Amino acid sequence: MEKDFELIDHTADVGVVAYGADLGQAFSNAARALFSLITELGDVSEVIYRDIELAAPDEEDLLVAWLNELIYLFDTENILFRRFEVTVLDNRLQARVYGEKVDSSRHQLKTGVKAATYHMLGVSKDDSGCSVRVIFDI
Repeated sequence: MEKDFELIDHTADVGVVAYGADLGQAFSNAARALFSLITELGDVSEVIYRDIELAAPDEEDLLVAWLNELIYLFDTENILFRRFEVTVLDNRLQARVYGEKVDSSRHQLKTGVKAATYHMLGVSKDDSGCSVRVIFDI
């Protein structure tokens, strides 16, 4: 895979297509895309981590649950994440995410992201890897 993710045009919201060799990597890159909307990832240190476990009926629901869990942690604990170790198996996700609390002297917040939505949601797999598409409500 040459690229991790790309932003896509969408009226009033922001869309992301993330890529990976497997579903875990695609979910990880979608999370990186999410936090790249919020701040500059290069300014975020990896001084704390959180473990996340989720289950959902299908991969699309799991993607939305994953991204919304990260938004929830950002909103409630004021944590910016920059690295995501994700395993997806049988519609279950296990992850360890690394980052730090927002420090207004070092982190410039760019975009407020409210939620990952089901609009245009997609998960694709083929011989070259996986991709996921999600639209964020901003």
